[in-house]
Amino acid sequence: MKYGESFFDIAYLIIAISIGAFLLIKASNKLQKQMGAAALVLGCGDAFHLVPRVLNYFVDKNFTAALGVGKLITSITMTVFYILMYYIFLSNYKGQESKGITATVWGLSVVRIALCLFPQNEWLSNSSPLLWGVIRNIPFAILGAVIICLYFKFRKEDRCFRFIWLYVTLSFLFYIPVVVGADAVPILGALMLPKTICYLLILFTFLKKKKNA
Repeated sequence: MKYGESFFDIAYLIIAISIGAFLLIKASNKLQKQMGAAALVLGCGDAFHLVPRVLNYFVDKNFTAALGVGKLITSITMTVFYILMYYIFLSNYKGQESKGITATVWGLSVVRIALCLFPQNEWLSNSSPLLWGVIRNIPFAILGAVIICLYFKFRKEDRCFRFIWLYVTLSFLFYIPVVVGADAVPILGALMLPKTICYLLILFTFLKKKKNA
């Protein structure tokens, strides 16, 4: 299992970071720059957790602290990714920005990041208490729901982006059981694989959007 998971993790990071770099280098407008930034934030952020995870399989060292800190960084960068998803939405659909929705997105993001920084998360032990795992993910789930609703509402106005709401929805459906039950039922951790595939589908959508520009 360690070889299959490690190969998948490394392949995912290479693909995500490569897509981000490509989009940024080839960007000809604000939307393409935002998509590239989102892909880079996603890939680079996940690297802080996945690289120690892969090394932990093959190197005889204690990576507990590195894995925990990696989870913290990934939690923050995932929040930034969804902020960028909101601005990608605004750039793509060119609708009038709602100050209320913008305030909600930023408010939920700040609360989420602040909760991640509380010492009660015990990141260095790489075994965050279930209660804090749930608490810090409540604003994150609400943020995800806001993004899902926005993309769903306008899904028929852009063929390239018409399934993004579904990819985000599925990613959360795969992620929530891991947060709630992975400590008690370790096999639930396998749901992170389809969750990651959902994010790859979002990045491939960005590439398709660039190609059709």
